[in-house]
Amino acid sequence: MIDDTIVAISTAQGIGAISIVRLSGQEALDIVSKVFRGKDLHKVPSHSINYGHIINPDDNTIIDEVLVSVMRAPKTYTTEDIVEINCHGGPLVTQKILELMLTLGARLAEPGEFTKRAFLNGRIDLAQAESVMDLIEAKTDEALHVAVNTLDGRVSKLIQELREEILSIIATIEVNIDYPEYDDAIVMSNEILKPQIIAIMHKLEHLLEVAKTGKIIRDGIKTVIVGRPNVGKSSLLNRLMGEERAIVTDIAGTTRDLIEGYINIGGVVLNLIDTAGIRDTKDIVEQIGVERTKKVINEAELILLVLNNNEPLTKDDYALLELTKDKKRIIIVNKTDLESRIEKDKLPYHIETSMLLEEARDIIESEIKRLFQLGDIKNKDMTYISNSRHIAKIRNAYDALKDALRSIENEMPVDIVEIDVKNAWIRLGEILGEEVGENLINELFSKFCLGK
Repeated sequence: MIDDTIVAISTAQGIGAISIVRLSGQEALDIVSKVFRGKDLHKVPSHSINYGHIINPDDNTIIDEVLVSVMRAPKTYTTEDIVEINCHGGPLVTQKILELMLTLGARLAEPGEFTKRAFLNGRIDLAQAESVMDLIEAKTDEALHVAVNTLDGRVSKLIQELREEILSIIATIEVNIDYPEYDDAIVMSNEILKPQIIAIMHKLEHLLEVAKTGKIIRDGIKTVIVGRPNVGKSSLLNRLMGEERAIVTDIAGTTRDLIEGYINIGGVVLNLIDTAGIRDTKDIVEQIGVERTKKVINEAELILLVLNNNEPLTKDDYALLELTKDKKRIIIVNKTDLESRIEKDKLPYHIETSMLLEEARDIIESEIKRLFQLGDIKNKDMTYISNSRHIAKIRNAYDALKDALRSIENEMPVDIVEIDVKNAWIRLGEILGEEVGENLINELFSKFCLGK
């Protein structure tokens, strides 16, 4: 149990109906009781809400009319005593109550420190703790479900089961090392260890495969719209967004900077970026826009390359086709309402539509789902590995088992095999927060919002 008592405002900044000032720690009840006029908070039942006033101890005047929630350890979010002061949602009154708690002995909480205490006190593991932020940042129902399932412990259970299987292999090796007279090392490695390691590797491969969908659900798809000037890029953005987000004119070079927005397609967020048209230009401002476009193309996970059906392919079109050939892309031949002059036979697979048509969005959505094999996400099991750190650790564990398999095939001693198997076990444990250092923990929780 951590000794000091922390406090923070747990609601968003600004004016609202209520604000919540949250305290956690051994002295939470004592601190609030000093300035609460109402029932004796030390005598009220746990998990109760109590009406009263917060007073200024200097002159005994009322600061605000409040409801105070009392939750006693250990059945709380942090497993410590928690007190939440529900006050009126004005910035001034909320700040005054926070300052009062600080003068009475509480310490201002660091970002994510309430959740960090829940982890350090053993109520949740690190995977569950990280899912709290995913829950807050979820932009779709599907992302919300993935976060809830991780917070509920489904991912942790999955990882723990894999660690137990690996631990069984380690135990088998340890027995052989301690009692070598019972088994021939090579026979044991090939007949006992090898199939067990391969079976776990197959499970890790499956996790990594479905994690691709999980990461897309969690983080969305960074999508860049590219093309020559005046081919309909901004019209495409507006059609996908369902609003006039970008200026549309017949003048080439209207879009000179990046325009961003996001949309929900079948439960997946597309982080859209409309870019400046790529062409040779002497305009300094437009040149800067073109350079930014080339940079975001390199970073993109999906390219929507727009071509003009009403014009023959140009050297700039060919340059874009070459620039994006190794990226996941959808080539969109736009302006099909006009006479076709483009050489379609010179294009790879593409779709044809017009941004003037309502169904243009549906056509593009269907192609995105096909390209990323999304299918009907809502009908799938939502127990996904979606966190980039978790995916990296699973890949590390897979590589370690691969090394163990290589050692077995090279008839290395079993104690050498054990080093790699233990490494896989440790890497999976890091997902749950075992075997991790203080610096990593501090870095992860520093990304949380204050008061959570």
